[in-house]
Amino acid sequence: MAIDENIYERILQKKKELEKLRPFNQGALKKLKDSFNVELTYNSNAIEGNSLTLSETRLVLEEGITIGGKLLKEHFEVTNHQKAIEFVETLVKKPKIEELDILNIHAIILDRIDPENAGFYRKWGVKITGTNYTPPNPAKVPRLMQEIFSLFNSKTAELIETGARIHMKFVDIHPFVDGNGRTARLLLNLYFMRHGYPPVIILRAERSKYIRSIVSAQTKGDFQPFINFIAKAVERSLDIYLDCLGTHPKEYLSLSEAAKFSKHSAEYLSLLSRTGKIEAVKFGRNWKITREAIKEYEEKH
Repeated sequence: MAIDENIYERILQKKKELEKLRPFNQGALKKLKDSFNVELTYNSNAIEGNSLTLSETRLVLEEGITIGGKLLKEHFEVTNHQKAIEFVETLVKKPKIEELDILNIHAIILDRIDPENAGFYRKWGVKITGTNYTPPNPAKVPRLMQEIFSLFNSKTAELIETGARIHMKFVDIHPFVDGNGRTARLLLNLYFMRHGYPPVIILRAERSKYIRSIVSAQTKGDFQPFINFIAKAVERSLDIYLDCLGTHPKEYLSLSEAAKFSKHSAEYLSLLSRTGKIEAVKFGRNWKITREAIKEYEEKH
């Protein structure tokens, strides 16, 4: 198994805890989903270079406000992404995901931005800036995409790894002229939500690490860093959902606060957090941790 065992065990345990909370409080769930959708839209667009801040993204989505000094294209990227999330949610209960579903997701992503290519596979070769990786010939794209649909609709016990490989294979194929990253991340969420997991957010603050893990898989054939990266994102979402929907919210502390009653320094706690050796959650650029997580780690070690 490519996933770090510590992370994997925690994910399975937290997934069980989340299942016990069903049916969720609908009011709390709506607030959580609304917040997640804004964060998902902001981070996914920011990874691709959109300059709207989180608060500006929220204003565009919730108030319909046009932000002065920002490109119209950037506003369309925000509203299109929200519509794409809403469309993805309609596919969660669909018996089988098909080619047209993915083409429709992409068509929404590029609506009013690049109508000529929205919802259509690329017709020419492309280069990925900053890497030595060259996506396959466009003539091979339709056949290669069938491998993604097969993975998507297959039955497997290794859900986290399969979700990561779907995302990775999509990025490898690079089936569209533009919008591949946004579409890949929405597909990742669609896969996880179809299996009872909350949506995951790839943080803008982790863009470099995200890209490095993709490049490592493409150029070295080393998938483990990317799979573990996705696994940590899954755990983060589970933590947030459990905290918001559970009956006993956790108290998250900064690493400097946690170090005051731990055997370890804030720097060492940061290392443990980054490598997944201790249960921690990343909010923006900052890792946070609970007293319970430190106690459990120190009892084991």
